[in-house]
Amino acid sequence: MLGSGDGTVEAATAQGIEEEEMRVRGMKDHDVKGAELKEKELQPESGDGPATGAPQTAEAGGGQVVPLDEAALKTELEQMRGERDQLMDRLARLQAEFENTRRRDVKERADLRDYAVQRAVEPFLAVMDNFQLALKADSTLEQLRAGVELILKQMEEALKGLHVKAVETVGTQFDPRVHEALGSIETKEFPDHQVMEEIRKGYRIREKLLRPALVRIASNTAVVDE
Repeated sequence: MLGSGDGTVEAATAQGIEEEEMRVRGMKDHDVKGAELKEKELQPESGDGPATGAPQTAEAGGGQVVPLDEAALKTELEQMRGERDQLMDRLARLQAEFENTRRRDVKERADLRDYAVQRAVEPFLAVMDNFQLALKADSTLEQLRAGVELILKQMEEALKGLHVKAVETVGTQFDPRVHEALGSIETKEFPDHQVMEEIRKGYRIREKLLRPALVRIASNTAVVDE
């Protein structure tokens, strides 16, 4: 009876060991299959890189993945290049226009200056001609003097044509704005500071003074004492 019971225990023990081995073997197979499935999920469909024809992506702010459209990028690049070329062409045109304007302005200024000089010089050409004729003429001193006086009048007329007039001097009251006193003359007949003598003519063009007249003025002490 004891031997039969020992055999039964041994059989039960062997069966338990076998069931435990099958359970452990099943768990290992399950773990291996799970690892293989996870590895397939992580690997791409073909090769190490992205699949052919798959859209490229870029990570945007906040971790969002945004697909990049290559055709749209090329279109935008071409548009930017076109705008750049237009701006460069416009800049070149503006530079050329500015240079042409500057040259035209320089030429106009030069023409205006030449015209002003021409108008100023032309009336005096006849005066120079008369001076040359006077020097070549075989005449007396009186005749030469009369000729010079005529030339002087001709020159004064030329100056009037340019709006240049002589400053009034003798008989007027001294004016420091247009007169420059080089001395005084003692007198009791004329008011104090009246211009008595003109040493050099002064001239003005319209209302602008070209040069002051050099004069001597009256010094009347009697009028000053009063």
